[in-house]
Amino acid sequence: MRTRSLTKLAALGFAGTLALSACGSSGSSGGGLNNDGGSGGGGDATYTIAFEGPLSGDYQQLGINEVNGVQLAIDQANAKGDLGFKLKLMKADDGGDPAKAPAAAAQVLQDKTVVGVIGPSFSGATKAVGNIYGDAGMTVITPSASNPSLSTLGFKTFHRIVPNDNVEGSQAAVWLAKKAKKVYVINDLSDYGDGVANAVQEGLKKAGVKIIKQGVAGGGATKDYGTAAAAVKNSGAAAMFYAGYDADAAQLATALKAAGYKGIRIGGNGIKSSVFTDSSKKAGDGWYMSCGCLDATVAPAAKQFTADYKAAFNTDPSTYSPEAFDAANALIEAIKAAKAGGGVTLASVNEAVNALNYTGITATIKFQEDGEIVPENQVVNLFQQKGGAITLLGNILEQK
Repeated sequence: MRTRSLTKLAALGFAGTLALSACGSSGSSGGGLNNDGGSGGGGDATYTIAFEGPLSGDYQQLGINEVNGVQLAIDQANAKGDLGFKLKLMKADDGGDPAKAPAAAAQVLQDKTVVGVIGPSFSGATKAVGNIYGDAGMTVITPSASNPSLSTLGFKTFHRIVPNDNVEGSQAAVWLAKKAKKVYVINDLSDYGDGVANAVQEGLKKAGVKIIKQGVAGGGATKDYGTAAAAVKNSGAAAMFYAGYDADAAQLATALKAAGYKGIRIGGNGIKSSVFTDSSKKAGDGWYMSCGCLDATVAPAAKQFTADYKAAFNTDPSTYSPEAFDAANALIEAIKAAKAGGGVTLASVNEAVNALNYTGITATIKFQEDGEIVPENQVVNLFQQKGGAITLLGNILEQK
Protein backbone atom coordinates (compact mmCIF):
# COMPACT_ATOMS: atom_id res chain seq x y z
CA MET A 1 0.00 0.00 0.00
CA ARG A 2 -0.05 2.87 0.88
CA THR A 3 0.77 5.99 -0.90
CA ARG A 4 -0.88 9.13 -2.07
CA SER A 5 0.24 11.22 -5.04
CA LEU A 6 3.45 13.07 -4.31
CA THR A 7 2.09 16.55 -4.76
CA LYS A 8 4.10 19.74 -4.76
CA LEU A 9 5.11 20.43 -1.17
CA ALA A 10 3.21 23.19 0.51
CA ALA A 11 4.94 26.12 2.16
CA LEU A 12 4.45 24.53 5.56
CA GLY A 13 6.22 21.40 4.40
CA PHE A 14 9.20 23.40 3.15
CA ALA A 15 9.34 25.31 6.40
CA GLY A 16 9.39 22.05 8.33
CA THR A 17 12.18 20.75 6.13
CA LEU A 18 14.27 23.86 6.52
CA ALA A 19 13.80 23.85 10.27
CA LEU A 20 15.56 20.51 10.47
CA SER A 21 18.90 22.09 9.68
CA ALA A 22 18.76 23.69 13.13
CA CYS A 23 17.55 20.55 14.90
CA GLY A 24 20.82 18.70 15.37
CA SER A 25 20.77 16.20 12.54
CA SER A 26 24.06 14.39 12.94
CA GLY A 27 23.43 10.66 12.74
CA SER A 28 26.91 9.76 13.97
CA SER A 29 26.53 11.82 17.14
CA GLY A 30 23.14 10.30 17.95
CA GLY A 31 21.17 13.38 16.92
CA GLY A 32 21.35 15.06 20.32
CA LEU A 33 20.86 11.99 22.50
CA ASN A 34 22.84 11.98 25.71
CA ASN A 35 25.49 9.35 26.40
CA ASP A 36 22.86 6.87 27.55
CA GLY A 37 20.72 7.64 24.53
CA GLY A 38 17.71 8.79 26.51
CA SER A 39 16.41 11.31 29.00
CA GLY A 40 18.18 9.78 31.93
CA GLY A 41 21.01 7.45 32.89
CA GLY A 42 21.12 3.69 33.39
CA GLY A 43 17.79 2.01 34.06
CA ASP A 44 16.05 5.37 34.24
CA ALA A 45 16.69 6.16 30.58
CA THR A 46 13.59 6.78 28.50
CA TYR A 47 13.63 6.24 24.75
CA THR A 48 10.87 7.40 22.47
CA ILE A 49 9.51 5.52 19.47
CA ALA A 50 7.71 7.83 17.06
CA PHE A 51 4.81 6.89 14.82
CA GLU A 52 4.26 8.96 11.69
CA GLY A 53 1.08 8.39 9.72
CA PRO A 54 -2.48 9.58 9.11
CA LEU A 55 -4.23 10.20 12.43
CA SER A 56 -6.75 12.62 10.95
CA GLY A 57 -8.49 13.04 7.62
CA ASP A 58 -9.81 10.52 5.12
CA TYR A 59 -7.16 7.89 5.83
CA GLN A 60 -7.08 8.07 9.62
CA GLN A 61 -8.44 4.56 10.14
CA LEU A 62 -5.28 3.06 8.70
CA GLY A 63 -3.19 5.25 11.00
CA ILE A 64 -5.27 4.20 13.99
CA ASN A 65 -4.82 0.54 13.06
CA GLU A 66 -1.07 1.01 12.95
CA VAL A 67 -0.48 3.31 15.91
CA ASN A 68 -2.49 0.95 18.12
CA GLY A 69 -0.15 -1.87 17.13
CA VAL A 70 2.86 0.28 18.02
CA GLN A 71 1.31 1.33 21.34
CA LEU A 72 0.59 -2.30 22.25
CA ALA A 73 4.20 -3.33 21.56
CA ILE A 74 5.53 -0.49 23.72
CA ASP A 75 3.09 -1.18 26.56
CA GLN A 76 3.93 -4.87 26.59
CA ALA A 77 7.67 -4.23 26.53
CA ASN A 78 7.40 -1.78 29.44
CA ALA A 79 5.20 -4.18 31.41
CA LYS A 80 7.82 -6.93 31.27
CA GLY A 81 10.13 -4.71 33.31
CA ASP A 82 13.34 -6.26 31.99
CA LEU A 83 14.41 -3.71 29.38
CA GLY A 84 16.74 -1.71 31.60
CA PHE A 85 15.05 1.42 30.25
CA LYS A 86 11.57 2.75 29.57
CA LEU A 87 9.81 3.39 26.30
CA LYS A 88 7.21 5.95 25.29
CA LEU A 89 5.31 6.74 22.13
CA MET A 90 5.17 9.97 20.13
CA LYS A 91 2.42 10.43 17.54
CA ALA A 92 3.13 12.61 14.49
CA ASP A 93 0.10 13.09 12.25
CA ASP A 94 0.87 13.61 8.56
CA GLY A 95 -2.65 12.89 7.31
CA GLY A 96 -1.11 10.53 4.75
CA ASP A 97 -0.25 13.69 2.82
CA PRO A 98 3.24 14.27 1.41
CA ALA A 99 2.77 18.03 1.78
CA LYS A 100 2.29 17.61 5.55
CA ALA A 101 4.95 14.96 6.10
CA PRO A 102 7.97 17.29 6.49
CA ALA A 103 6.27 19.16 9.34
CA ALA A 104 5.52 15.82 11.03
CA ALA A 105 9.16 14.77 10.60
CA ALA A 106 10.30 18.09 12.08
CA GLN A 107 8.13 17.39 15.13
CA VAL A 108 9.76 13.98 15.53
CA LEU A 109 13.31 15.25 15.16
CA GLN A 110 12.81 18.07 17.65
CA ASP A 111 12.39 15.46 20.42
CA LYS A 112 15.90 14.29 21.24
CA THR A 113 14.66 11.14 23.01
CA VAL A 114 13.27 9.68 19.76
CA VAL A 115 15.43 6.78 18.57
CA GLY A 116 13.38 5.49 15.65
CA VAL A 117 10.22 5.92 13.61
CA ILE A 118 7.50 3.46 12.70
CA GLY A 119 6.10 4.82 9.45
CA PRO A 120 5.31 6.76 7.46
CA SER A 121 2.26 4.76 6.48
CA PHE A 122 1.98 6.07 2.91
CA SER A 123 4.55 6.03 0.15
CA GLY A 124 4.04 9.65 -0.91
CA ALA A 125 4.70 10.79 2.65
CA THR A 126 7.71 8.48 2.86
CA LYS A 127 9.17 9.95 -0.33
CA ALA A 128 8.74 13.43 1.11
CA VAL A 129 10.71 12.69 4.31
CA GLY A 130 13.03 9.80 3.42
CA ASN A 131 16.04 12.07 2.97
CA ILE A 132 15.10 14.19 6.00
CA TYR A 133 15.16 11.17 8.32
CA GLY A 134 18.12 9.66 6.50
CA ASP A 135 20.26 12.79 6.80
CA ALA A 136 19.39 12.96 10.51
CA GLY A 137 20.43 9.32 10.99
CA MET A 138 16.92 8.45 12.26
CA THR A 139 15.96 4.87 11.44
CA VAL A 140 12.61 4.37 9.74
CA ILE A 141 10.60 1.13 9.53
CA THR A 142 7.40 1.43 7.52
CA PRO A 143 4.73 -1.20 8.08
CA SER A 144 2.76 -0.37 4.92
CA ALA A 145 4.35 2.02 2.38
CA SER A 146 4.81 -0.19 -0.65
CA ASN A 147 5.88 1.87 -3.67
CA PRO A 148 8.85 0.00 -5.21
CA SER A 149 10.93 3.13 -5.75
CA LEU A 150 11.32 3.83 -2.03
CA SER A 151 14.22 1.41 -1.71
CA THR A 152 15.95 2.85 -4.79
CA LEU A 153 16.09 6.53 -3.82
CA GLY A 154 19.13 6.36 -1.57
CA PHE A 155 17.35 6.94 1.75
CA LYS A 156 20.05 6.09 4.29
CA THR A 157 17.84 4.72 7.07
CA PHE A 158 14.82 3.34 5.19
CA HIS A 159 13.35 -0.10 5.98
CA ARG A 160 10.00 -1.78 5.29
CA ILE A 161 8.58 -5.09 6.44
CA VAL A 162 5.98 -5.67 3.70
CA PRO A 163 6.42 -6.76 0.07
CA ASN A 164 6.60 -3.84 -2.35
CA ASP A 165 4.11 -3.30 -5.16
CA ASN A 166 6.32 -5.03 -7.72
CA VAL A 167 6.08 -8.22 -5.68
CA GLU A 168 2.37 -7.86 -4.92
CA GLY A 169 1.43 -6.79 -8.45
CA SER A 170 3.41 -9.52 -10.16
CA GLN A 171 1.87 -12.20 -7.94
CA ALA A 172 -1.62 -10.80 -8.48
CA ALA A 173 -0.94 -11.02 -12.23
CA VAL A 174 0.01 -14.69 -11.89
CA TRP A 175 -3.34 -15.38 -10.19
CA LEU A 176 -5.29 -13.30 -12.71
CA ALA A 177 -3.65 -15.00 -15.67
CA LYS A 178 -5.17 -18.30 -14.48
CA LYS A 179 -8.61 -16.72 -14.61
CA ALA A 180 -8.81 -14.43 -17.63
CA LYS A 181 -7.42 -13.85 -21.11
CA LYS A 182 -8.47 -10.19 -21.12
CA VAL A 183 -8.10 -7.88 -18.07
CA TYR A 184 -9.20 -4.28 -17.66
CA VAL A 185 -6.80 -2.32 -15.42
CA ILE A 186 -7.92 0.97 -13.86
CA ASN A 187 -5.22 3.15 -12.30
CA ASP A 188 -6.15 5.97 -9.88
CA LEU A 189 -3.00 7.89 -11.01
CA SER A 190 -1.50 8.02 -7.50
CA ASP A 191 2.03 6.84 -6.67
CA TYR A 192 0.50 3.65 -5.35
CA GLY A 193 -1.82 3.22 -8.33
CA ASP A 194 1.01 3.73 -10.82
CA GLY A 195 3.27 1.24 -9.06
CA VAL A 196 0.84 -1.62 -8.63
CA ALA A 197 -0.86 -1.09 -12.02
CA ASN A 198 2.48 -1.23 -13.83
CA ALA A 199 3.48 -4.40 -11.99
CA VAL A 200 0.16 -6.09 -12.76
CA GLN A 201 0.31 -5.07 -16.42
CA GLU A 202 3.86 -6.30 -16.85
CA GLY A 203 2.97 -9.64 -15.29
CA LEU A 204 -0.13 -10.04 -17.44
CA LYS A 205 1.80 -9.13 -20.57
CA LYS A 206 4.38 -11.83 -19.84
CA ALA A 207 1.54 -14.33 -19.44
CA GLY A 208 0.07 -13.38 -22.81
CA VAL A 209 -3.06 -11.76 -21.35
CA LYS A 210 -4.66 -8.91 -23.29
CA ILE A 211 -4.72 -5.68 -21.26
CA ILE A 212 -6.98 -2.66 -21.48
CA LYS A 213 -5.70 0.31 -19.47
CA GLN A 214 -7.53 3.36 -18.16
CA GLY A 215 -6.53 6.14 -15.78
CA VAL A 216 -9.32 7.44 -13.53
CA ALA A 217 -8.19 10.05 -11.00
CA GLY A 218 -8.82 9.02 -7.40
CA GLY A 219 -8.77 10.88 -4.13
CA GLY A 220 -12.26 12.27 -4.67
CA ALA A 221 -11.38 13.83 -8.03
CA THR A 222 -13.83 11.56 -9.84
CA LYS A 223 -17.40 11.94 -8.62
CA ASP A 224 -19.13 9.55 -11.01
CA TYR A 225 -17.69 6.14 -11.89
CA GLY A 226 -20.55 5.29 -14.22
CA THR A 227 -18.55 5.99 -17.38
CA ALA A 228 -15.62 3.85 -16.20
CA ALA A 229 -17.96 1.03 -15.18
CA ALA A 230 -19.68 1.09 -18.57
CA ALA A 231 -16.30 0.90 -20.30
CA VAL A 232 -15.37 -2.15 -18.26
CA LYS A 233 -18.71 -3.82 -18.99
CA ASN A 234 -18.51 -3.08 -22.73
CA SER A 235 -14.88 -4.21 -23.03
CA GLY A 236 -15.72 -7.88 -22.67
CA ALA A 237 -12.87 -8.28 -20.17
CA ALA A 238 -13.29 -11.31 -17.92
CA ALA A 239 -11.57 -9.51 -15.03
CA MET A 240 -10.97 -5.99 -13.77
CA PHE A 241 -8.07 -4.89 -11.55
CA TYR A 242 -8.37 -1.60 -9.65
CA ALA A 243 -5.11 0.08 -8.62
CA GLY A 244 -6.26 2.67 -6.12
CA TYR A 245 -7.82 3.31 -2.74
CA ASP A 246 -10.77 2.11 -0.71
CA ALA A 247 -13.22 5.03 -0.97
CA ASP A 248 -12.87 5.29 -4.74
CA ALA A 249 -13.00 1.52 -5.12
CA ALA A 250 -16.29 1.46 -3.22
CA GLN A 251 -17.78 3.94 -5.70
CA LEU A 252 -16.46 1.87 -8.59
CA ALA A 253 -17.93 -1.30 -7.06
CA THR A 254 -21.35 0.34 -6.85
CA ALA A 255 -21.10 1.55 -10.45
CA LEU A 256 -19.98 -1.85 -11.73
CA LYS A 257 -22.92 -3.53 -10.01
CA ALA A 258 -25.30 -0.98 -11.56
CA ALA A 259 -23.73 -1.58 -14.98
CA GLY A 260 -24.25 -5.32 -14.63
CA TYR A 261 -20.59 -6.31 -14.82
CA LYS A 262 -20.21 -9.98 -13.84
CA GLY A 263 -16.46 -10.46 -14.23
CA ILE A 264 -13.78 -10.89 -11.60
CA ARG A 265 -13.16 -7.72 -9.60
CA ILE A 266 -9.92 -7.35 -7.70
CA GLY A 267 -7.86 -4.56 -6.20
CA GLY A 268 -4.53 -4.19 -4.45
CA ASN A 269 -3.89 -3.58 -0.78
CA GLY A 270 -5.18 -0.03 -1.11
CA ILE A 271 -8.79 -1.23 -1.05
CA LYS A 272 -8.52 -3.72 1.81
CA SER A 273 -10.23 -1.77 4.55
CA SER A 274 -13.44 -1.22 6.46
CA VAL A 275 -13.94 1.94 4.37
CA PHE A 276 -14.40 -0.20 1.26
CA THR A 277 -16.60 -2.72 3.06
CA ASP A 278 -18.83 -0.14 4.74
CA SER A 279 -19.16 2.07 1.67
CA SER A 280 -19.58 -0.59 -1.01
CA LYS A 281 -22.02 -2.73 1.00
CA LYS A 282 -23.40 -5.59 -1.14
CA ALA A 283 -21.72 -4.20 -4.26
CA GLY A 284 -18.37 -5.05 -2.67
CA ASP A 285 -19.23 -8.69 -2.06
CA GLY A 286 -17.20 -10.94 -4.34
CA TRP A 287 -14.33 -8.47 -4.72
CA TYR A 288 -10.83 -9.86 -4.21
CA MET A 289 -7.89 -8.01 -2.65
CA SER A 290 -4.19 -8.79 -2.86
CA CYS A 291 -2.17 -7.65 0.13
CA GLY A 292 1.26 -8.30 1.61
CA CYS A 293 -0.43 -8.28 5.00
CA LEU A 294 -1.81 -10.70 7.57
CA ASP A 295 -5.34 -11.14 8.88
CA ALA A 296 -4.52 -11.31 12.56
CA THR A 297 -8.03 -12.41 13.50
CA VAL A 298 -7.60 -15.81 11.83
CA ALA A 299 -3.83 -16.39 11.69
CA PRO A 300 -2.76 -18.92 14.36
CA ALA A 301 0.50 -17.05 14.97
CA ALA A 302 -1.45 -13.90 15.83
CA LYS A 303 -3.98 -15.41 18.24
CA GLN A 304 -2.42 -13.88 21.37
CA PHE A 305 -1.81 -10.56 19.62
CA THR A 306 -5.46 -10.39 18.57
CA ALA A 307 -6.66 -11.09 22.11
CA ASP A 308 -4.29 -8.49 23.58
CA TYR A 309 -5.19 -5.89 20.95
CA LYS A 310 -8.92 -6.34 21.53
CA ALA A 311 -8.45 -6.11 25.29
CA ALA A 312 -6.47 -2.90 24.93
CA PHE A 313 -8.56 -1.11 22.27
CA ASN A 314 -11.97 -2.83 22.43
CA THR A 315 -11.85 -3.75 18.74
CA ASP A 316 -10.21 -6.38 16.58
CA PRO A 317 -6.90 -5.54 14.89
CA SER A 318 -7.35 -4.52 11.26
CA THR A 319 -5.24 -3.90 8.16
CA TYR A 320 -1.56 -3.39 9.03
CA SER A 321 -2.11 -3.55 12.81
CA PRO A 322 0.03 -6.71 13.14
CA GLU A 323 2.66 -5.33 10.76
CA ALA A 324 2.99 -2.17 12.86
CA PHE A 325 3.20 -4.34 16.00
CA ASP A 326 6.00 -6.36 14.44
CA ALA A 327 7.82 -3.24 13.22
CA ALA A 328 7.71 -1.75 16.71
CA ASN A 329 8.90 -4.95 18.36
CA ALA A 330 11.72 -5.23 15.84
CA LEU A 331 12.78 -1.67 16.67
CA ILE A 332 12.62 -2.47 20.38
CA GLU A 333 14.92 -5.46 19.81
CA ALA A 334 17.33 -3.13 18.00
CA ILE A 335 17.28 -0.64 20.88
CA LYS A 336 18.07 -3.47 23.29
CA ALA A 337 20.94 -4.62 21.08
CA ALA A 338 22.31 -1.09 20.84
CA LYS A 339 22.11 -0.71 24.62
CA ALA A 340 23.93 -4.01 25.14
CA GLY A 341 26.54 -3.02 22.57
CA GLY A 342 27.64 0.08 24.43
CA GLY A 343 25.01 2.79 24.08
CA VAL A 344 21.84 3.89 22.37
CA THR A 345 22.43 6.48 19.66
CA LEU A 346 20.68 7.01 16.37
CA ALA A 347 23.64 5.43 14.62
CA SER A 348 23.79 2.36 16.89
CA VAL A 349 20.05 1.78 16.63
CA ASN A 350 20.13 1.98 12.85
CA GLU A 351 23.06 -0.44 12.73
CA ALA A 352 21.13 -2.84 14.97
CA VAL A 353 18.05 -2.58 12.73
CA ASN A 354 20.22 -3.37 9.70
CA ALA A 355 21.43 -6.51 11.50
CA LEU A 356 18.02 -7.72 12.68
CA ASN A 357 16.86 -11.29 12.34
CA TYR A 358 13.64 -11.00 14.31
CA THR A 359 10.75 -13.44 14.06
CA GLY A 360 7.44 -11.63 14.40
CA ILE A 361 3.87 -12.75 13.87
CA THR A 362 3.74 -11.59 10.24
CA ALA A 363 7.24 -12.43 9.02
CA THR A 364 10.83 -12.97 9.99
CA ILE A 365 12.27 -9.49 9.74
CA LYS A 366 15.67 -9.51 8.10
CA PHE A 367 16.66 -6.65 5.84
CA GLN A 368 18.66 -6.43 2.66
CA GLU A 369 21.08 -3.56 2.16
CA ASP A 370 18.39 -1.52 0.38
CA GLY A 371 15.98 -1.80 3.33
CA GLU A 372 13.70 -4.39 1.73
CA ILE A 373 12.87 -7.50 3.71
CA VAL A 374 14.66 -10.53 2.26
CA PRO A 375 12.66 -12.13 -0.60
CA GLU A 376 12.18 -15.50 1.06
CA ASN A 377 10.29 -13.80 3.91
CA GLN A 378 7.81 -11.93 1.69
CA VAL A 379 4.26 -13.30 1.44
CA VAL A 380 1.34 -11.85 -0.53
CA ASN A 381 -2.12 -13.03 0.54
CA LEU A 382 -5.44 -13.09 -1.29
CA PHE A 383 -8.59 -11.85 0.46
CA GLN A 384 -12.23 -11.71 -0.62
CA GLN A 385 -15.22 -9.80 0.65
CA LYS A 386 -18.07 -12.13 1.50
CA GLY A 387 -21.30 -11.09 3.23
CA GLY A 388 -19.91 -7.69 4.07
CA ALA A 389 -16.70 -9.01 5.62
CA ILE A 390 -13.20 -9.37 4.20
CA THR A 391 -11.89 -12.91 4.62
CA LEU A 392 -8.44 -14.42 4.16
CA LEU A 393 -8.13 -17.04 1.43
CA GLY A 394 -4.37 -17.59 1.83
CA ASN A 395 -1.11 -17.21 -0.05
CA ILE A 396 -2.07 -15.85 -3.48
CA LEU A 397 0.40 -18.14 -5.27
CA GLU A 398 -1.36 -21.16 -3.76
CA GLN A 399 -4.86 -20.12 -4.87
CA LYS A 400 -6.49 -21.74 -7.91
